[in-house]
Amino acid sequence: MLAKSIWAQALTEDQLARVESEVSSRKIAAGGYVCRKGDPVTHWIGVHEGLLKMSSVSPEGKTVSFAGMANGGWLGEGSLLKDEPRKYDVVALRESELLYMPKATYIWLLDNSIPFNRFLVTQLNERLGLFISLVEYDRMLEPDARVARCLAALFNPYLNPGIGLNLQISQEEVGNLSGTSRQRANQALQVLEKAGLLKVDYGSITINDLDGLRQFHG
Repeated sequence: MLAKSIWAQALTEDQLARVESEVSSRKIAAGGYVCRKGDPVTHWIGVHEGLLKMSSVSPEGKTVSFAGMANGGWLGEGSLLKDEPRKYDVVALRESELLYMPKATYIWLLDNSIPFNRFLVTQLNERLGLFISLVEYDRMLEPDARVARCLAALFNPYLNPGIGLNLQISQEEVGNLSGTSRQRANQALQVLEKAGLLKVDYGSITINDLDGLRQFHG
């Protein structure tokens, strides 16, 4: 995965060798916490294989879903830069294999690689745009459109570069990511399939019209 990461391709051989020697991997079971709100931020985390959900739970117990992260995505760059406790939970929606880059390695790359810094500026800008759009989805769109936009958001070439147009994802996972029930997510997927935007199979979704998903209003 490191060799395929956009940021890693711009490193020198010596820089990449150091990163490879200091990054570790770990498997997280389905439903397990990758990190919790309030935890110290000690690593930059990459998704080698799997599906994660970034979310937060209110004092009243209401869960707010922020974003999904799939193969090739990295998370936590902003928290590392701010040097403050994590502001959200990250949960594995299925068994996932993750890569962990120590904070010291991350800071060393910031100090020694201009291409790495350029990548982070773009990634942070993409992340900001995603979160602004999520606020819009939540306040202005009906459930069918929210599911469409949530699925489309997974196909960001910077945030989830390893994802293909055939997405191994269950209806329950779609519901978790979009903040709807499994039943409501199923209804939305049927609407989107009838519109020709995607095809639903058992345990997977094939995207037929990504631009259509991004623009779907219901």
